[in-house]
Amino acid sequence: MALPDLDTSVGHSFGLEVDGIQIKSINEVSGLKMEQDVIELKQNTPDGKYVIKKLPGRPKAGEVTLTRGLTGDTSFEKWVKDAHFGKMGAARKGGAIIVYDYEGSPIKRYKLTNAWPKSLEIGSLKAGDTSVLTEKLVVTYEQMEVE
Repeated sequence: MALPDLDTSVGHSFGLEVDGIQIKSINEVSGLKMEQDVIELKQNTPDGKYVIKKLPGRPKAGEVTLTRGLTGDTSFEKWVKDAHFGKMGAARKGGAIIVYDYEGSPIKRYKLTNAWPKSLEIGSLKAGDTSVLTEKLVVTYEQMEVE
């Protein structure tokens, strides 16, 4: 669904798509960014002035944290096991983080290249607590593109 001109979006829900499998129940996505090195070129101009030019350098790899409520879905755990046991051929995957609107239509996709799970953290377990149990998956990636 395309947004009207000068209109912004509210991230109603988020999803992760890895190898065609979609996980739509993600509550929070943090740390998603594209970044690159900056190269400083120091030189003198023909009239003798010292100037510094900034040039784009190599793209940097990134990390994103995905948080969802704890469910019976084991897709996070299976992916983490592949990376944990060194099966990087199976662990490195292409995927995307998808932002959905209130109707469930995708608004934007952030494509991740060679992504793999760095860690999986389960929220605090407290007897008698009424808060939602969560799991946080930290995914590292080599490159991100906005689709």
